[in-house]
Amino acid sequence: MSRSVRTRPEGNGQDLSEAYDTALLDLDGVVYAGGSAIVHAVESLATAREGGMRLAYVTNNALRTPDVVAAHLTELGIPAEAGDVITSAQAVARLVGEQVPQGARVLVIGGEGLRVALRERGLVPVESADDDPVAVVQGYGGPELPWGRFAEASYAVARGLPWFASNTDLTIPSGRGIAPGNGAAVEVVRIATGAEPQVAGKPLPPMHRETILRTGAKRPLVVGDRLDTDIEGAFHGEVDSLLVLTGVTDGARLLAAPPQHRPTYVDADLRGMLTGQPEVVGAGDGFRCGGWTATAGAGELELEGDGGALDGLRALCAAAWTAAGDGVCELDGGKALARLGL
Repeated sequence: MSRSVRTRPEGNGQDLSEAYDTALLDLDGVVYAGGSAIVHAVESLATAREGGMRLAYVTNNALRTPDVVAAHLTELGIPAEAGDVITSAQAVARLVGEQVPQGARVLVIGGEGLRVALRERGLVPVESADDDPVAVVQGYGGPELPWGRFAEASYAVARGLPWFASNTDLTIPSGRGIAPGNGAAVEVVRIATGAEPQVAGKPLPPMHRETILRTGAKRPLVVGDRLDTDIEGAFHGEVDSLLVLTGVTDGARLLAAPPQHRPTYVDADLRGMLTGQPEVVGAGDGFRCGGWTATAGAGELELEGDGGALDGLRALCAAAWTAAGDGVCELDGGKALARLGL
C-alpha cells in the first residue's frame, strides 16, 4: 500500500481551487451525464478556472479523440482545447511506444481515438493479425464494434504478440443506462487466449503518469465519482482526491470503501472545489462533523445530532473507516444514511 490508511475525510481551511494548482477531472458522472452538463458543473468550473486553477479532463474512454471531447465540453459551456483532455488511448499508446520500435505496426481493436494516439507516437495502426503487427492494443470501440474484431485480437495474441488494453472498466454509462465497457471486451479475448494484457488506464500508474506529463501539475487534485478508478488512481498516484456524489457512488459504497477507495474529501458536486472542507474530529467514542456525531455501534453505524447531510456522511465515513482499519466496514449504515436522506 503506497499511502497510510485513511480513517476519515480530511478538512481544509482553503478553497480547494486555491489549495491545488490543477484539477484532474473525470468526465462521465462528474462534468456531464448522458451528454448534458451536470448541475452546477459549468459555473463551478468557470469560477475555478478564473481563480487560476488549471482544469484537465481525464477519461478512460479511448473511443473519442481529445479534439472531439474538447468540442463537446465547449458546446456544454465549458471552454476546452484538445490539450486539456487526457485519454487512456494516449496513456496506452505511450506504454506501447516504450516497448516496440518506432514505426512498428500495431493491431488496433477499438476506435478513432486509439488510432490517433498511436500515430502521435509514431506507430502504424493495422486492422488484421495478418498485417505483420508486433503488438495488439485494445480500447473501447463503441456499441457497433463487430464481434470479428475480438477474434482478430485473439488470433494475434495467441501467436504470442504482446497485448495492451487502454482500460478494463467493465461498464460505461450511456443515455439509456449502463452498457458493457472495454473491460467486458477485454474479457472476451482473455477467455479465448488465456493471456493477460498490460493495462494503462485508471486506476493504474500509466494513466496518472500520462496526466502529470501532459499537465505539468505540481499539486494535483483528482476529482471523480468512481471509487475503483478515480479514487484508487489518486491513491496509487499518491495525490489527494475529491469524490463528488453526482455519479455512481452512493453513501453505502463510500462507507464500505477499502483503504485504496477512500477519498481525501467528499462533496455533493463540483461546487465542492470552490470551498474549504469541514474537519472531522474525534468526539468520545465517535466522530463529529458539523452538528452530527457518528459512532460504530453493535452491528451498525449510529448517528446523532442534526445539520447538513454531507457533514453527517463525513462523520459516518470516519466511524466506518476507523472500525474497518485496512479492511472493509461490515457494519450496517442503512438507518444512519436514511436519516440523512442518502
